[in-house]
Amino acid sequence: MKISVVVKPHSKRPAGCEKQADGSYVLYTRAPAVEGMANKEALRMIASEFGVPISAVRLSSGARNGHKIFEIQG
Repeated sequence: MKISVVVKPHSKRPAGCEKQADGSYVLYTRAPAVEGMANKEALRMIASEFGVPISAVRLSSGARNGHKIFEIQG
């Protein structure tokens, strides 16, 4: 399954995951967008949201962009 995600790094809001009406997600993370730290946190948050291990989640596009596409196996 592929999902569209907007990551808000270094957010002042509490860390969390919000599902939007169109089926996409907005992730608020405290991690900065430096050296992939926000991407790693986004992977953890997506895995937790869908109840799958981190190894089942893969960033398929948007590694250096705020708009990302994640693939979830299983």
